[in-house]
Amino acid sequence: MSAVLKTPPITDRPLWWGFVPYILVSAVHVTARFMNNDGISEPSKLLLMPALLLALLWIGRRLLPRATLGLLVTALLFSWLGDGAGTFFPFAPTLPLMLLCFGVAHLCYMRAFWRHLAVRALPWWSLVIALWWVLLLILLWHRAGGLAMAVAAYGIVLGGTAALATRCHPVIMWGGLFFLTSDTILAFRIFAADLMPPWTSGAVMLTYVVGQGLIVAGALIYRRRLMLGNPQQLGQGEVATGQ
Repeated sequence: MSAVLKTPPITDRPLWWGFVPYILVSAVHVTARFMNNDGISEPSKLLLMPALLLALLWIGRRLLPRATLGLLVTALLFSWLGDGAGTFFPFAPTLPLMLLCFGVAHLCYMRAFWRHLAVRALPWWSLVIALWWVLLLILLWHRAGGLAMAVAAYGIVLGGTAALATRCHPVIMWGGLFFLTSDTILAFRIFAADLMPPWTSGAVMLTYVVGQGLIVAGALIYRRRLMLGNPQQLGQGEVATGQ
């Protein structure tokens, strides 16, 4: 009888393999950004989200429910468009278009966190994010000028993503908080550049790639543990929701 080769179960595949391209591209991009090397940082920026999408699809296409996967894929695609707004749409104002693209990405994340990846109720301390939004507007409202309303609206979805991430697996939660940190630094670099030292350009992208990567990794970790039948491992006090 000939031996039959069996494909390892999807839950046994090492998750980190799929993230290798993303980690490498992120390392190159962030290093170039800290060194103010635009010749490397600009083209490598457009490779970040495709590399993360590869990590998501590596296992996620068979591990995640279709609705969850679709929301995460859409979030990454619009994040990619936001990253390259000036390159992809040279005929349009870059900043408003960037806010629009990332706004759509955050709405997708919010839907995924609320409907498909939540494992607990909102913790009381997530209210701190509302305070963050108020302070951000107080500090940047006059500096933002005609974009003040757009910044306020974007702040709502950005804060909403971070708040809803606190309902999810801890890895997703930290991803949402890193994303919030990244866009907060970016907002001050755009509207209060005189207050920000040069190294914060690299800090924006470092926290951004960490945040996006943790969100995707957290979704995969959560679903794999759920499929293994160990919802108690999802974190203290977590209750798995229906998918």
